[in-house]
Amino acid sequence: MSTPRSKIVVLGSINMDLVAVAPSLPTPGETVMGSDFATLPGGKGANQAVAAARLGADVHMVGRVGDDVFGPMLIENLEANGVDVSDVMTTPGVSSGIAVILLDDERQNYIVGIYGANMECDDVQVEAVSRALEGADALLLQMEIPLDVSLEAVSIARRMGVRVIYDPAPPSEIPLSCYEAFDIIAPNQSEAEVLCGMTVEDVGSAYEAASILRDRGTRVALIKLGEQGVVYSADQGAGHVPAFEVDAIDTVAAGDGFAGALAVALAEGQPLEHALRFASAAGALIVTKRGAQDAMPDRAEVDRLLDSQ
Repeated sequence: MSTPRSKIVVLGSINMDLVAVAPSLPTPGETVMGSDFATLPGGKGANQAVAAARLGADVHMVGRVGDDVFGPMLIENLEANGVDVSDVMTTPGVSSGIAVILLDDERQNYIVGIYGANMECDDVQVEAVSRALEGADALLLQMEIPLDVSLEAVSIARRMGVRVIYDPAPPSEIPLSCYEAFDIIAPNQSEAEVLCGMTVEDVGSAYEAASILRDRGTRVALIKLGEQGVVYSADQGAGHVPAFEVDAIDTVAAGDGFAGALAVALAEGQPLEHALRFASAAGALIVTKRGAQDAMPDRAEVDRLLDSQ
């Protein structure tokens, strides 16, 4: 008998990524010669949705695109990856969200987000989330749509008993009273610094940051450290999951893929540390490819990496 597919609801951003690659970033007033350019579907919410869908979940995306040339392309790409887009709304008179991404030779990314239609998310999207959460295993959220919309969706998910996974990217102040509504909060190194008001540079300081977030009421706090792995703090204890060894060429969307994979693994009943290893494997595979959604691995790729290391 086959295992029922998990259901993941994603409320969040849908962007087109404009990606430029150059040997180094220009200083003020300087022009540098780039080596590559691509227009790729992205947005943290859409990335998470595609990641979860490619790993076998039924995924329902809630969000907005603009009525520009990018809007239909973004919707079509989500559909092509098996994501339910019945609650993705086209907003008249507004551009789709755009992310301008610069990659240097060290494969670090620098991103400027212009969120466009994403910032028009309102009660319509909250109502859509409320409908979509029926029978769902998890709600995934980020911070590229209005915060009040996300927090209202969190409240609904809590009332319905649906796991909430919150990715505080890009970071901004979250009311302290909201932390207890998060089952999981998963900042990266720089995001944890903003949320916790401290320097996070290694595993030891990540443990301290995770403890701060736990003290605010979240059930599980994760600190993503890139090549240094992931630190977690939860009721069952704290720990560190090392990163997988891969040759990274593009770090864009690794955290989004991690979140989508984590939601799938937990929905399937994997214990937390196993789920973190699964999510870390997905994130590691993403950085070996260019792009955001195009880089998301399928289940077979993740399983092969898990078996090999």
